[in-house]
Amino acid sequence: MSTDPDMILLEAEEAMQKALDYLKQEMRGIRTGRAHPALVEHVKVDYYGSMTDLKALASVSVPEPAQLLIKPFDQSSISAIKSAIEATGMGLNPISEGKQLRINVPALSTERRQKLSSQCRKAAEEQKVAIRNVRRDANKHADGLSKQAGKHFPEDEIEKLKEEIQALLKKFEDDVDKTSEAKIKEVMEV
Repeated sequence: MSTDPDMILLEAEEAMQKALDYLKQEMRGIRTGRAHPALVEHVKVDYYGSMTDLKALASVSVPEPAQLLIKPFDQSSISAIKSAIEATGMGLNPISEGKQLRINVPALSTERRQKLSSQCRKAAEEQKVAIRNVRRDANKHADGLSKQAGKHFPEDEIEKLKEEIQALLKKFEDDVDKTSEAKIKEVMEV
């Protein structure tokens, strides 16, 4: 971390943004009642001995609200893709149609919806903890400004910096809540 108030604030904001971005990425992979390409894009497929994301091996489209269509770029990878999707434990059953795979996304049971909702809440809480850790570190660096040799920062400037760090924390915690609540609403939608 830096020895300058503006840099401390900037680095804290960047770290908090990374936590929020990570959460958004995690939420994309959580299943809802609707078909969405993000559901399978990051499935790891054993492609000639190397684990590769499905999105690098095939195009994924949504022809109907509860259906995914996967068209591999290399036809020989179709069985590896099918096996990888079946192994995810998402309850998806790809049907081979010659040069493509079709997946009918089954409706979620109430119990499964509740489990996914709690998974969303858990992921959100983990990122809130990460954001609070960023605040803690930034506050430590702010306190370090008063002990810094060669350059003096007044106490009120350090306090103002801490207030700005707290405001950042509040903003990002609100963003985390909004992101998780939107996903939970989507999951609970029948």
